Amino acid sequence: MSDDSRIEHDAYGEAAIPAGRYWGAQTARALDIFTLGAERFPAGLIHAFGLQKLAAARANRRLGVLAPDLSEAIERAAHEVAQGAFDDHFPLSVWQTGSGTQTNMNANEVIANRANEHLGSPLGSRSPVHPNDHANRSQSSNDTFPTVMHLATALALRDDLHPALSLLADALAEKAEAFADVVKIGRTHLMDAVPMTVGQAFDAFARQVALGRERLEAVTPRLYRLPQGGTAVGSGLNAPAGFDAVFCQEISALTGLAFTPNLSKFEGMGGHDALVEVSGALNVVAVSLTKIANDLRFLGSGPRCGLGELVVPHDGLTSSIMPGKRNPTIAEVVLQIAFQVMGNHGTVTAAGASGNFELNVAKPVLIHNLLQSIRLLSDGCRLFAERFVSGLEVDRERLDGNVAGALLVATVLNPVLGYDRVAQITETALREDVTPREACLKLGFLEAAEYDRLVDPVRMARPNG
Repeated sequence: MSDDSRIEHDAYGEAAIPAGRYWGAQTARALDIFTLGAERFPAGLIHAFGLQKLAAARANRRLGVLAPDLSEAIERAAHEVAQGAFDDHFPLSVWQTGSGTQTNMNANEVIANRANEHLGSPLGSRSPVHPNDHANRSQSSNDTFPTVMHLATALALRDDLHPALSLLADALAEKAEAFADVVKIGRTHLMDAVPMTVGQAFDAFARQVALGRERLEAVTPRLYRLPQGGTAVGSGLNAPAGFDAVFCQEISALTGLAFTPNLSKFEGMGGHDALVEVSGALNVVAVSLTKIANDLRFLGSGPRCGLGELVVPHDGLTSSIMPGKRNPTIAEVVLQIAFQVMGNHGTVTAAGASGNFELNVAKPVLIHNLLQSIRLLSDGCRLFAERFVSGLEVDRERLDGNVAGALLVATVLNPVLGYDRVAQITETALREDVTPREACLKLGFLEAAEYDRLVDPVRMARPNG
């Protein structure tokens, strides 16, 4: 053994552990076996493990199956993990056993070693706190890892994504109000349609984002049902009666979220439908963001040879060859985030379908992709709101010119002249490159004053007041 490592022993032999590292033999072996990929679980999952182990220790103490002195040491160590003090001591790859057993054991070993240190014992002593007998008391990886998946997801939604979606919805709503009086020509099939306001377009965007939040909130009751207490297969073997309820009381107190026991631990461990449902709602948000980002960058295309109705804020970035070129870089980032989330949903869907009898065996890849989607959407929505949407302006001169020359403002004359005569107006205007007003007067269908009274783009944008 070198001076920079120690030897730990468990039921399966010895393992060399780098000095100063709090993991143990199981983690060391997993590091040696799972040498693929650079992907690691995000800190949020590790912190959720700290909360889970803390709640489990408290529940075990309350139920009389864990001595108070051992419980207090475990709780203290688990709290430190939850606070991020031991993030560097969770080195394992996402690519591991489908139950997430290695990361659960990583948590047990780190917490046991730290608890023993608090009690005056050296790292690797496995006494008086044992990683399996005490840190993992009344638990199995099979119910612990999915519980942590739910915890990490619920916390990330509450603390990150919901605030970010609200920020973006508010930014879009502010633009809807600011541009409420700006008339533009709507487009269907990418072609000119009838008048509307710029504010109405932004109101639709804001509503899409708000509905995305509603969809995520609708999943919450199912996300808050935890399988903890099912232990190995869902039956609760080796867990004291009532452990699931007491655990949920403790984790709810720690997080401020209303977690409850899953009435069927078998369902909560063999399937992860609630997490797939969350991913589905995230996928809808990604679809909405794609629509919004594309509309905004197309409406801001130009400035001379595109639609040019919106003025995109300058972020200080430009082309490597074309001096002064301004690109919608942030909108393009949002699109790429959306594409990643859509792809992640495909992975989550396949992983969710990988429940075999009493255990889903694709938990690590499922939660890795789900948490990445939440993080990307959270960061993307904030960036989109603060650095793009908030700086958007309208080119009123361009919009006024578009409205003045728009052919299909004549649609409002359908009840007066009939569809066929209005079609003559638009065809004549297009063929002779004149306004529909000029075409209507030339065809003798209306007098100028009557046309101007009937064809009012502002009123057309709000026909019902």
